[in-house]
Amino acid sequence: MNEILIREAEERDIKEMAKLDQMSFAMPWSVDSFHDEIVSNELAFYIVAEIQGKLIGYVGSWIILDEGHITHVAVNPDYRKKGVGHAMLSHLFDCCKEKGVLSHTLEVRPSNQAALTLYGQFGFKEAGRRKAYYENNGEDALILWRHTKGEPMKV
Repeated sequence: MNEILIREAEERDIKEMAKLDQMSFAMPWSVDSFHDEIVSNELAFYIVAEIQGKLIGYVGSWIILDEGHITHVAVNPDYRKKGVGHAMLSHLFDCCKEKGVLSHTLEVRPSNQAALTLYGQFGFKEAGRRKAYYENNGEDALILWRHTKGEPMKV
């Protein structure tokens, strides 16, 4: 695979991010939602992955004090299981650590085994469940937490 460039998301990425969302999720965000995140939301921090100028993935987090809430991780289906998600999350965690983020949380479908495997590689642990969280099918969401090594966990 060609070399992956990982960088902070910019306004020019919004339409491609929305397309990736449509390919990746049953309840995708709109272009307007991404615009609000990238342009207006001061808590939001998004990074993208690209190969030869083609956007192939993105990951987003809201940074609230010393915690990061991961909003989405999406990878183009043609590039899944090739380390793109892992590379983006690793970069995100490095950037967030520099910003003083000590822990991360997220929600994930229990049926999303690929995501659970990926998050497990970074030390995420189940800390709870949101019943009937996903509106499209009533599936629960697992609440996962990860904490930076060497710091006490706040779960």
